[in-house]
Amino acid sequence: MITSMHVIGSRYSGGAEMFFIRLVNALYGKGYPVSTITRPGSMVSAELASGIEQTHVGMYNVRDPFSRARISRIIREKKPDVIQTYMGRATRLSKVPRGRHTIHVSRLGGFYKLDGYSHAHAWVGNTRSICDYLIENSFPADRVFLIPNFVETGPPADPESLRRAKALLGIPVEVFLILGVGRMLEKKGFRYLIEAFRRFPESFQGKPAHLLIVGSGPEEGKLQSLASQLKIDERVHWAGWQTDPGPYYEMADVFVCPSLHEPLGNVILEAWSHGLPVVSTTTHGALELIDEGVNGLLVPCGDSSAIADKVRDLFFRDKTAENMAREGRAVLGEKYSKDAIVSSYMDLYSHLLTVGK
Repeated sequence: MITSMHVIGSRYSGGAEMFFIRLVNALYGKGYPVSTITRPGSMVSAELASGIEQTHVGMYNVRDPFSRARISRIIREKKPDVIQTYMGRATRLSKVPRGRHTIHVSRLGGFYKLDGYSHAHAWVGNTRSICDYLIENSFPADRVFLIPNFVETGPPADPESLRRAKALLGIPVEVFLILGVGRMLEKKGFRYLIEAFRRFPESFQGKPAHLLIVGSGPEEGKLQSLASQLKIDERVHWAGWQTDPGPYYEMADVFVCPSLHEPLGNVILEAWSHGLPVVSTTTHGALELIDEGVNGLLVPCGDSSAIADKVRDLFFRDKTAENMAREGRAVLGEKYSKDAIVSSYMDLYSHLLTVGK
């Protein structure tokens, strides 16, 4: 059976890290031999299934010679068929020693600087645009593969748990709730979501309108100050970073992805998995995921007025939001299911081991 070792150099958690956790746990859950190299004390390490073999390596920076040497030694000792690296730090520090049969697959979830990626034997992009970006930068087309992400949905939270969660955040029981999820970075565009909410009616569909933001990051203080300046802070709620954002999707009526840059958009997949209608900006990822007017609505990046208008439009006609949410979930099941993505990775590993380096 094919053995794979997965390497990530992050200490904290974001979209790429959450996919790392999902994929490694899914491979392990289906009985495939899998191991990991992670940083000690990382959030990623803590979320892996208890039976997965973990080795901790410092990976303090992209030029860390001690970590590079240690990872090479681990490859020699463990002899995995495939080593899969995630993002720049892990990829740069992972080099298969000469004479080893191990195949190095580098998985990219963004338009990264590519100077430290060429030594891998194959590359996976999670969107077509990332694959095109690799090929346009002279990576061999027959070694570039498209495999999207998948998301998982746990059992629905019971109504009493949702009621308590709302109470802790100060959200009314009866409310029209707009949701945003992600790291609070400038490129995530939360400023425009907050400005859009200022333009949104205080009451919508007979209920008070509130905004819930799930996540944390360096822009958090600025965003909270903006909500205060716009005099909407009493109706904006901050849940902080959540390893399981599922209950927050469940309590919402609509999901908005306001990003200025989003290669894929795991949050859109997560929203669909919880049956939410989606409004998103026209990032690379959203343009690949959303069929305008069928499974979601699109707005220009940085246009707060358009965000507010589109959220209203979703609920203007009877069943529109419900129909779009259903279509989104159908796309999720067809193209982004766990079984489909795990099978794609195992097929890729088998192919690469057959054709060699």
